[in-house]
Amino acid sequence: MRHAQRLVSGGVLLGGLVSGASWAQTAPAGVPVSVYAAGSLREAFTEIATAYEARTGTRIALTFGASGLLRERIEQGEGAQVFASADTQHPQRLASSGAWQAPQVFVRNALCALTAPGLVATPQTLLDAMLRPGVRLGTSTPGSDPSGDYAWALFRRADVLQPGAFAALDAKALQLTGAATSPKPPPGQGTYAWVMASGQADIFLTYCTNAVAAQREVPALGVVAVVPELSVAAAYGLTVRRGASAEATAFAQSLLAALAQQVLARLGFAAP
Repeated sequence: MRHAQRLVSGGVLLGGLVSGASWAQTAPAGVPVSVYAAGSLREAFTEIATAYEARTGTRIALTFGASGLLRERIEQGEGAQVFASADTQHPQRLASSGAWQAPQVFVRNALCALTAPGLVATPQTLLDAMLRPGVRLGTSTPGSDPSGDYAWALFRRADVLQPGAFAALDAKALQLTGAATSPKPPPGQGTYAWVMASGQADIFLTYCTNAVAAQREVPALGVVAVVPELSVAAAYGLTVRRGASAEATAFAQSLLAALAQQVLARLGFAAP
């Protein structure tokens, strides 16, 4: 038996046992495929990469973070070969330089609201709750993290329903995550579960997949869907560096194939 190791940023080694007879003679040599991916993809990509390594023998190095910060790191010279962003703007910016391929939408997400224990809200009353004086509204950081950009897009939609809502929400929103200087949760705790459990916000706007994961970690949290009039679709863009290895291209292509899409769907993402 042989271990296929997957390198995760931070130095953690994750591996799965695979049969050496199935791929040992064809396993590619060299460094792992470097994949930079939005933090909201952590659970899905960890599972997908584990299965892909076992199936192909190609090692995958996963680095997660806010998409805007990852794009900046790539622009500063870090050697990612595949970039999976929570929007299409950041990979398109890389493509505009000529060094990366045009991005392709490979999965979709949406915004939901995490609510603190005791705060009762429904999709129909969520906007009123967000606007209520004294209710602390948390978001990620626009520019650095597409989740923050989507939150401000929701604020603009809210202004159509209730004139003046954008100014009020823009003024009160607490940008708690997604920036380079944002505090990090203790080891073993998810970012959004930690933000809510530590009382930093009463309502936090994040991806529905993140909200469900936070509720699994802290069952007392509520998850509230957003009504269609406020809903903002999050399209995730995938791009590959020009001249990347054949293994990098193959892994990127596998993210659009049935096996990976089934994992993403099970974890709450929508098809591209």
